[in-house]
Amino acid sequence: MDAPHLLLPWRLLLLLLLTLAGSSTASNGASAPAPAPKPAGYGYRLVSLVERPNGGGLVGYLRVKQRTSTYGPDIPRLRLFVKHETKDRVRVQITDAAKQRWEVPYDLLPREPSPPLAPTCPGPPFTAAEYAGQDLVFTYGRDPFWFAVHRKSTRQPLFNTSHTPLVFKDQYLELTTRLPGDAALYGLGENTQPGGMKLRPNDPYTLYTTDASAINLNTDLYGSHPVYVDLRSVAGRGVAHAVLLLNSNGMDVVYRGTSLTYKVIGGLLDFYFFAGPTPLAVVDQYTAMIGRPAPMPYWAFGFHQCRWGYQNISVVEGVVEGYRNADIPLDVIWNDDDHMDAAKDFTLDPVNYPRPKLLAFLDKIHARGMKYIVLIDPGIAVNNSYGVYRRGMERDIFIKLDGQPYLAQVWPGPVYFPDFINPNGASWWIDEVRRFHELVPVDGLWIDMNEASNFCTGKCTIPTKHKCPIPDSKEPWLCCLDCKNLTNTRWDEPPYKINASGQSARLGFNTIATSAMHYNGILEYNAHSLYGFSQAIATHKGLQSIQGKRPFVLTRSTFVGSGAYAAHWTGDNKGTWENLRYSISTMLNFGIFGMPMVGADICGFYPAGDPPLEELCNRWIELGAFYPFSRDHANFASPRQELYQWASVAKSARNALGMRYRMLPYLYTLNYQAHLTGAPVARPLFFSFPDFAPCYGVSNQFLLGSGVMVSPVLEQGATSVSAVFPPGTWYNLFDTSKVVAGSSSTVKLDAPLNEINVHVHQNTILPLQRGGTISRDARATPFTLVVAFPLGATDADAEGAVYVDDDERPAMVLAEGQATYARFHASVRGGKEVTVLSQVSMGSFSLRKGLVIEKITVLGLHGAGRDLAIQVDGSDTAAIATSSPYFAGADGEEEALEGGQRSVTMEVGGLELPLGKSFTMTWNMHIEA
Repeated sequence: MDAPHLLLPWRLLLLLLLTLAGSSTASNGASAPAPAPKPAGYGYRLVSLVERPNGGGLVGYLRVKQRTSTYGPDIPRLRLFVKHETKDRVRVQITDAAKQRWEVPYDLLPREPSPPLAPTCPGPPFTAAEYAGQDLVFTYGRDPFWFAVHRKSTRQPLFNTSHTPLVFKDQYLELTTRLPGDAALYGLGENTQPGGMKLRPNDPYTLYTTDASAINLNTDLYGSHPVYVDLRSVAGRGVAHAVLLLNSNGMDVVYRGTSLTYKVIGGLLDFYFFAGPTPLAVVDQYTAMIGRPAPMPYWAFGFHQCRWGYQNISVVEGVVEGYRNADIPLDVIWNDDDHMDAAKDFTLDPVNYPRPKLLAFLDKIHARGMKYIVLIDPGIAVNNSYGVYRRGMERDIFIKLDGQPYLAQVWPGPVYFPDFINPNGASWWIDEVRRFHELVPVDGLWIDMNEASNFCTGKCTIPTKHKCPIPDSKEPWLCCLDCKNLTNTRWDEPPYKINASGQSARLGFNTIATSAMHYNGILEYNAHSLYGFSQAIATHKGLQSIQGKRPFVLTRSTFVGSGAYAAHWTGDNKGTWENLRYSISTMLNFGIFGMPMVGADICGFYPAGDPPLEELCNRWIELGAFYPFSRDHANFASPRQELYQWASVAKSARNALGMRYRMLPYLYTLNYQAHLTGAPVARPLFFSFPDFAPCYGVSNQFLLGSGVMVSPVLEQGATSVSAVFPPGTWYNLFDTSKVVAGSSSTVKLDAPLNEINVHVHQNTILPLQRGGTISRDARATPFTLVVAFPLGATDADAEGAVYVDDDERPAMVLAEGQATYARFHASVRGGKEVTVLSQVSMGSFSLRKGLVIEKITVLGLHGAGRDLAIQVDGSDTAAIATSSPYFAGADGEEEALEGGQRSVTMEVGGLELPLGKSFTMTWNMHIEA
């Protein structure tokens, strides 16, 4: 045992003099300076380190240097485990050497196991100064123990804990890494960040799943994602890496610009470092570990409409017809909890949503190709006449406190919460999903309130002196149970208080008491932030097992890995210009978190009052039409805000959603790429332009895929927008004669009320279709390929791809007869010879569907086309038997641009090229004298 540091006699004398001086100052009316806070810990020293055989990593043991009592006693002995799990991922885990500590269950988040705990570990002593993998190197110090990770190629430090001591107590873990001041950090969610998606020093970053409305800024919200991406400009090149702390306990992350400190209230330190070096590579490596994003059905990329307050099925029918009459696209109609009988899950209101009338409505919309989704909450009403509750009690699947199901209150009144970590709880839920689907053939499920949200706090009982829920209450969210705070356990009142709910609230505030127990003795204290994640897994399995189709699940609460099972919306926002702006940052963060199917409530969930909503809703649908998940959603207190309510908004919707529905094949191909590599559908500009430092802080524009940029109006009264344009040529998709070329600065763009600026970048081939008002019909129309060359190019190339499949199948795989993937490449050489070719994999599916390319639009070349030659599958004769190809567009149709630049759009039309067959097209560009 280490001897404590002792004060020498001269130090005691100095301390006495300082104390007397301080007393004198205080007596003269000035306050004495506050004493420096006692360190939470003095660190550890490394006492042994061995290398496990067969590349099994390093195992070491640490001993505490000096004990403290701040936040509880230090754990005396720790086990260190380090392993290069892949060429670009290294894991560093630190835990109690003597006993198993809580960690994210491996059955929820499958990953490589760490070695079992043992008094010692066999293997030769490791004495080298560093432990190198293929891309990353782990280095360490022995006394005091510290560790760092750097790049092997450049020795650039990525993470370095050498300047502050490691603290490891039962309920308080602290670790700090140093950062260069110019590092741009992103992630650490979920929260609404007023400063944009780039993290700001000294803003609070607390991770603990909470039903705190998204209108709250810098507050822990519905999800917990303790991962960040670090992007640095090194010698003019953007280089990225990511750091995940896999831990489900509550934590504060303190970012000071040159350092980042984790303060965690339980579990263990389980770090994963991802080498990048590009942002796309980082997300690929991250989702390879946490789970690839779930494939979404094609219709999910259509437009969705919902409102809390559709009082009966006739209102819902009227909404569908309102969209149809206004000629505004609509794929999915939703019900919030209005369809339920007394807000009970898996039920129908017999008066307002009678089953025969609802089924007739579903038959009608299903015949059109539309879909229907409803909400379910996790809280199960305590009601002996309710079969869902009775079956849950019979199977003993509810979370417990003091041996009894934990009582809470949500919309139905008193509820119990199912335990989805319990295998019986998950199987019970899957069975209830099946029973409900037999009652109502819904096309997806929306799981809400799953942080879990509770209107009460503490240990509650059903009142004996009044009813709960209170009949006809105008405020059903007020607690009506009899409750008392839980303060007598270290779980309900831990020694360190994270900044929960932005106010250091009790951990159990408006949620499940943290001393409650899950299956197998698991504390809610540890598993709290996993609740929505575990429910999403069970819901996904339930839908997949009964429908045999690709499930669609929308969840509010999320954790690391949730994207493998569900989509996400950004929660309860407000109909304000500020919330319109905030939506972009939150959406882009979830792409980093591995949940690319994400969007915000279009026009806002809460009403804002003044100013009027109409102009805001115009601008919001113009932006929201390009969210990956595009849904209008409002609450019962809001004015009606379906897009057809105002003529001006309907016009904006037809324009923006018209382009979205033309772009559906592109969005769906991005969905496929996300499922393969994790690549976000909506991306920050730096994903495609990591070397262009001016875009590192841009949060008011975004990319769809690598080459389409959306620059929305985000301010009231604005009729123009200032947009950052990375280098290259950018063509306005709504009017390709409008071009921004050669710029690497901010450009002012016209943006009248009913228009949004969407640009395609040079070197891109964009697959479009004719569009429509329902995705089922739109996806059957012929294709156009938009080929964007640099303006006036003489030698250039462009690339693109399209993936089409039978989206009924659960898996999204490229298999013969089930899917087709076509890669496109275009080139111009010498300013004259143009080639467009397609290379097709698994063409039979699109041949069976009769999918054809009718037109190729070429941007940026001067002159008229001639000498067209087409080969399909290497044959001249089979190419265009029933088509009449033509060229349209010539030099005389060029339009003058700022700076004298001219844009040229040329079409090769009249084609009937089968999407399922490889082809080559060539022609020459000719400029008349």
